[in-house]
Amino acid sequence: MNDDADDPATRKMQFLFALRSKGVTDQRVLGAMEKIDRGLFITGLFSGRAYEDMPLPIACGQTISQPSVVGLMTQALQLSSRDKVLEVGTGSGYQAAVLSQLARRVYTVDRHRRLVGEARDRFETLDLANVTSILGDGSFGLPDQAPFDRILLTAAAEDPPPPLLAQLKVGGIMVLPVGQSDHVQSLIRVTRLETGFDYEELMPVRFVPLVEGLGREA
Repeated sequence: MNDDADDPATRKMQFLFALRSKGVTDQRVLGAMEKIDRGLFITGLFSGRAYEDMPLPIACGQTISQPSVVGLMTQALQLSSRDKVLEVGTGSGYQAAVLSQLARRVYTVDRHRRLVGEARDRFETLDLANVTSILGDGSFGLPDQAPFDRILLTAAAEDPPPPLLAQLKVGGIMVLPVGQSDHVQSLIRVTRLETGFDYEELMPVRFVPLVEGLGREA
């Protein structure tokens, strides 16, 4: 057994190397992911695998995405420090925490009360004052806070939800997985133009489906 692998500095170096090897090259994104410790967002049985590049199960039948996908989705948003961001699908809160390092304000919505509460506790522990977590049906967005400079979905829809497209600023970017099954999904980037929307396919992915309504425990 190599004790060096358990050294925090070595582990962090390996974590960042894995991100770069998968195509995460934006230095601001890498810096944000170096700062936000994924281990704080994974508890229980899988906590020992927090720094591996793999998705892991969390509560409410959801998952925390593999770090390289988090990095690539964040990179695809092309964030600036002045942006107001909507995230649909809070999950563990890890993606929102990464976004908080790169944007002015992050609103994150989830349909599961337990996940929202646990993520909120993590944001407070990390003193992420620019993140607001909300219990709600994210497929309808947050009309009261619209429009948004950037929108990110961490659950797969068959098509980009019209309410979310309507809440995107002209010049704004939305990144989301689309697909009709768990097995055939594509990550796409949607840019709102003066005259409509531009769609760009980025890579194949696998995400839990976007579900309307609140979770049963809510």
